[in-house]
Amino acid sequence: MKRLNVKGFFLPNYKHCRSNQANRAFLCFGSYFVALLLLLAPISAIAQSDPQLLRVGVYHNPPKLLLSDEGQPGGILGELLQHIAEQENWRLEVTPCTWDQCLELLDSGQIDIMPDVAYSESRNQRFNFHKTPALLSWSQLYHHGRTPLVSLLDLKDKRIAVLSSSIQQEYLHNMVQSFDLSVNWYPVDTMAEGFSAVLDGRADAVAADHFYGNVQAYKQGLYASPIMFQPAKIYYATADFRHGGTLQIIDDYLNHWQGDHNSVYHQIIRKWSLPEQTALLPGWVQWSVFALAIALVIALSLNLLLRRQIDEKTRYLKASEKRLNTILNSVEAFIYIKGNDLTYQYANRKTCELLGVTAEELVGKSDRDFFDEQTAQMIERNDRLVVDEGKRLSEEEINVLAKTGEKRVFLSVKIPLRDGNNNNYALCGISTDITEHQQIQDELHHLAFYDSLTGLANRRQLLEHMKHALASGERTGFEGAVLMIDLDGFKVFNDTVGHEQGDRLLQKVSQRISSSLRSTDTAGRLGADDFMVILEDLSPDYEQAIIDARDFAMNLLRDLAQPYQLDTLTHVTSATIGITMFSDTKTNVEGLLKSADLALADAKASGRGTMRFFNPRMQQRISRRIHIESALREALESDQLELHLQPQVTQQGKVIGMEALLRWHDADLGQMSPGEFIPIAESSGLIIPLGEWVLQRACSLLSEWQQLPHMKDLTLAVNISPKQFRHPKFVPHILHCIRQANILPEKLELEVTESMLIDDMAGTISRMNQLRERGIRFALDDFGTGYASLSHLKLLPLYQLKIDQSFVKEITTEKNDEAIVQTIIALGGSLGLEVLAEGVETEAQMEKLKALGVNHFQGYYFGYPQPADHWLQELENTQS
Repeated sequence: MKRLNVKGFFLPNYKHCRSNQANRAFLCFGSYFVALLLLLAPISAIAQSDPQLLRVGVYHNPPKLLLSDEGQPGGILGELLQHIAEQENWRLEVTPCTWDQCLELLDSGQIDIMPDVAYSESRNQRFNFHKTPALLSWSQLYHHGRTPLVSLLDLKDKRIAVLSSSIQQEYLHNMVQSFDLSVNWYPVDTMAEGFSAVLDGRADAVAADHFYGNVQAYKQGLYASPIMFQPAKIYYATADFRHGGTLQIIDDYLNHWQGDHNSVYHQIIRKWSLPEQTALLPGWVQWSVFALAIALVIALSLNLLLRRQIDEKTRYLKASEKRLNTILNSVEAFIYIKGNDLTYQYANRKTCELLGVTAEELVGKSDRDFFDEQTAQMIERNDRLVVDEGKRLSEEEINVLAKTGEKRVFLSVKIPLRDGNNNNYALCGISTDITEHQQIQDELHHLAFYDSLTGLANRRQLLEHMKHALASGERTGFEGAVLMIDLDGFKVFNDTVGHEQGDRLLQKVSQRISSSLRSTDTAGRLGADDFMVILEDLSPDYEQAIIDARDFAMNLLRDLAQPYQLDTLTHVTSATIGITMFSDTKTNVEGLLKSADLALADAKASGRGTMRFFNPRMQQRISRRIHIESALREALESDQLELHLQPQVTQQGKVIGMEALLRWHDADLGQMSPGEFIPIAESSGLIIPLGEWVLQRACSLLSEWQQLPHMKDLTLAVNISPKQFRHPKFVPHILHCIRQANILPEKLELEVTESMLIDDMAGTISRMNQLRERGIRFALDDFGTGYASLSHLKLLPLYQLKIDQSFVKEITTEKNDEAIVQTIIALGGSLGLEVLAEGVETEAQMEKLKALGVNHFQGYYFGYPQPADHWLQELENTQS
């Protein structure tokens, strides 16, 4: 209802002046006449003046406040402001913003007024408020109705569900303490859990915001008690005193409207409230009831006058309660309802903002429209348990949004919704975003297991990891090592330049240690300048594992000895390392740590920048192995190696070929066994140049033999190692040696082992075929001791099978060996291969092998390995 406003006074509506009552009409028109005479000039001036500009900040909080489709303030407070603006000739300029943005804009003076601001002492220091609140809000207790709750005194010995660590709990606690009441508090994590506790009988009542509480009480059949607390007053706020007149005008309208139940204020309140369910009654009944009410009012007027103010306030609070009972958008949780087909039927504002759609767009869509496939499947599994089986779920869900790929963690509570026949027709879910909480938990976990200064594992994590590493090593057979590392002279440096630079040095040292690790290794800081490294999955060979640990430590010592740039200071330091192998200590983690500490102490006693192993005998073995490796390298460079030859003969004793066997005599080490220096050559990489030397020497011998009548028909067999065979330059190198020596390729025989055939079968066959096409022959050495597949064997371009000497040694007495040899002979015959027996040492062995069908032999019975010159002379004498 529009009224003319003149300096804060309201004149009656023209329609009222036309009333049938003469006195009222006379007074009305008289009032207009006098007012017009007195105020004609000011009103004329006002009418001709420009509208007053009022910049309004609007954030989305329906039904109290929202931005209308026309871009004007909407909702309860927005429409009230529009009505006042029309009366006062104000022009509203709307600035859409979020809650925080609106407050900042108001504080900075970029907007003039902001609706929907709750009064508090702190905000009163920043903003100006009018006197009459535009709206009221409060908290309330809800119960199951079996026990009456009318006043605070009824809470004695009751179980009250409250949100954990909430201001509601604190407020109620203070209230009941002031009455000296004994109350059993039932803390819950969510409001929904509190309402469930009341329904289940675990609590007698639950404290909740009345916006949320009214909806839940209606849905779940609970009752709102008259116990209300924590009232909040809602105002329009301005930032400075220039708009004091604006706030006064708003106060005038609110004071006038709130006292009139037919005013614009109450019309807007009813508009934004849910329609009340009222029964339609015949007109005469309504008039009868109305007449009866009038009679009762007259009869009880004296009593009602005394209670009028209380009744007015009570009716106002109840009306506000009904008007705002569906406002779930103020809840800081994601609330949604899905049907049995798992499509959305409802979602609150926060859920829509998360999914990036409006409430209308969300209806009918499923989680596959918003989340990645894995997340959607996980949500569907959980939802099916609710809608199909009627289960109540409380789960932690990790969801990945499809549009942004953002990963969010939610604590979701989902309950089935049932109809009157107790059938599930939907589910209601309430999800709380705990992503930040999860990140805090991860940070706390990191602090519990990692050093805060360096980021490396701390002592607790290292000991736990060492326990698992020892168990893994025992299970897999792979060796491991523990390295204790101590910075040399760190205490002096730290005391001299200060702890800040000392911390920076420790951080840089930890970075260098981390950069040297493999994926299976672990590094940590034990304290001060003490570090530890756990090396896992080293070689199953004990000595090779020691060498790997030594190499790692040597490289680490070298890296740690490089200069450190600490701001303007350049610092050079060194480290000392103590090493112990897993198998050195068979007891436990403590024993391993003690061994590593002893090794570190020994290293410190030896001087800066050194390392020591725990076991002195181990140190000796390593020293010998290093010595052998160094001497072998030197022997290769200085041509100190030589080939010895062992003859291969027929049943008649005719020499048809030789096998080249590598021999090495060192001035310091003496005569070296191939069984000792060949594995070292394999592990150190020297096997490649060593194998090339043997092939070059073998081709040179064949070239010499071609000129000698008694030698030119002989073949020469050379053993090939797996690493040498798989080397990319293996085939080109052999062909180069043959061309350079100008020999017949068929005189060169290459002996390979079964282990070489297991890995990369296709590559093995390819290389063998390339050489076989050039005429080079292949023999399979030590046959019967490996794991070569017989189905693969027929694919290989072999010329000969060599029976391993382990089957020959006891062939005269051992029936199993005899059976194996017969099998090998039969296999060779079926594949069209020659069969040669190795390790023949006696005449009895030879005769037995002849009887079984072996045609070619090799062993000490026919001759020991001797230099080439020996056999040149021997064969020449034999022919003579």
